[in-house]
Amino acid sequence: MKGFSVERDEFFLFPTYVHQNGDELSAGARAALPDVERAAPPAGLLRLELYASVAAVTEVTDLNALRRLDGQHALAWSAVERRFHYRRPGLHVIAVRAHRLPQPLVVPNLARYDGCRSWVPLESEYPTTGCHAVLTESEFRRRLAQLEEALEQSLPSR
Repeated sequence: MKGFSVERDEFFLFPTYVHQNGDELSAGARAALPDVERAAPPAGLLRLELYASVAAVTEVTDLNALRRLDGQHALAWSAVERRFHYRRPGLHVIAVRAHRLPQPLVVPNLARYDGCRSWVPLESEYPTTGCHAVLTESEFRRRLAQLEEALEQSLPSR
């Protein structure tokens, strides 16, 4: 059986409005959900605003280590715990550097994008020129170090 893997080192953060369940979100993410839903584009369209590059990936098989990541992701603990035990114990932690596009791209939402998948190849290549990092370099490095400290391991760079 094939397990999860990071298929690309760079990708657009794909907005979805199908699987949001407030009970599975942290309090902060849950509070933002109504604004996110109100800002959704019309049916049949996607708004791509963020592009990410993978800084590090690690599989975490210690549930207590994941507990130390509270506040560094948008999931409620019950969702983390459930996903940790799905199929076989463990979760992948992916540290990404987010970049904001200068203008959102509004593109067709094709039927083949639907479904519960981690990776969705887009129909076309879209430009990322002019993107700017959401966090400064020093803030990103600080948060990456905080992640490593919480996991009690050095993260393999990509």
